[in-house]
Amino acid sequence: MAVLHFDRTEYAARVAAIKNRMSEAGIDVLVVTEPTNMYYLTGYDAYSFYVVQAVIVALEEDLPIWAGRFMDAVTAHSTTYLPSDNISPYPDHYVQSTELHPMTFIGTLIADKGWATKVIGVEMGAYYYSAKSHAELQKALPNARFQDAELLVNWIRIVKSEQELTYMRAAGEITDRMVTAAIDTAHPDIRECDLAAAIVEIQLKGTERHGGMPSSSAPLICAGQRANEPHPAWNDHKLGNNTPLNIEMAGVCHRYHGPISRTFYLGSPPQTYSDLAQRVVDGVSAALDVVKPGATCEAVEAAWRTTLARWGLEKESRLGYPTGIAYAPTWGELTASLRKGDTTELLSGMVFHMMAGLWMENTGVTITQTFIVTDTGHETLTKSPRELIIID
Repeated sequence: MAVLHFDRTEYAARVAAIKNRMSEAGIDVLVVTEPTNMYYLTGYDAYSFYVVQAVIVALEEDLPIWAGRFMDAVTAHSTTYLPSDNISPYPDHYVQSTELHPMTFIGTLIADKGWATKVIGVEMGAYYYSAKSHAELQKALPNARFQDAELLVNWIRIVKSEQELTYMRAAGEITDRMVTAAIDTAHPDIRECDLAAAIVEIQLKGTERHGGMPSSSAPLICAGQRANEPHPAWNDHKLGNNTPLNIEMAGVCHRYHGPISRTFYLGSPPQTYSDLAQRVVDGVSAALDVVKPGATCEAVEAAWRTTLARWGLEKESRLGYPTGIAYAPTWGELTASLRKGDTTELLSGMVFHMMAGLWMENTGVTITQTFIVTDTGHETLTKSPRELIIID
């Protein structure tokens, strides 16, 4: 018996929404290879995305079809609602073979269903849909017409259901505990890797009600001279004294992420650094004041940009992105962005990570906020205070 995290009715509504979007785009069969989208449509959840796998959605078929490595079919049975007839494993001799490719198997499966001449949608920009996979699928279906369907599912996912928001709030609670663990652990004489271990321990434990999971990327620890780097890997150096420390991390519940970044200062921060942190906080508050259904992504970013401009500050990169289900390598949903020129309208149920980071020439500050768009404004997903955290 499969253990499902959502009611069958919710999965049915997701599939129906995808099929409606496929019809609008003139797509008959959709080959979904992004793990986040496979999970969204079926519940399939395994660390198997290093091999070729797919969920196939066809307008003519009531339910999706899972296709993947034979040994992972067990997980398809245990994590999805799909009946056995809709689970199609390929033999192991397709794996990392110089003679066979799993997309040949998937293409043959599509052809055997009578869809060999249909319009096939594929996620061209998906992290796990390689050029080789596309070439082999085309070779297996020479009479089909292929169409790019990148982000088709992602744009459906951008609005969360109440059950999804429940899991995201649980992820946010785990995140807040991770922040507390960082506060309790950070010290000039401990190594970055020891701090990471303390954070990850809480990430994996979760809460009494919801166990944790690894996030799509490891916590980012940007200490001392590396505080001006947005995405460094931690090392075994001691944190040191009188130094800034930026940490980006996310609690996870059933693959739903609740990201946060917080800036810590070990010692007594210079007034100029405290002022910089406060200006980031003020910018976030101004941007959040704009959030409501009907507001655009660029309007939210404009409030942030206008606030920072009072002090001659500017953030070159975007202010934020939607988040939700995530597997490696990112917890961003790859759709809208909080940036100038993005006219996407906010809808109730969207969730964004407002990534308010300033990376200067010699230092950086990252005090961010993940928020849910509500009917009347916003709800903060994490509750950790937006402030510079000083550790004496």
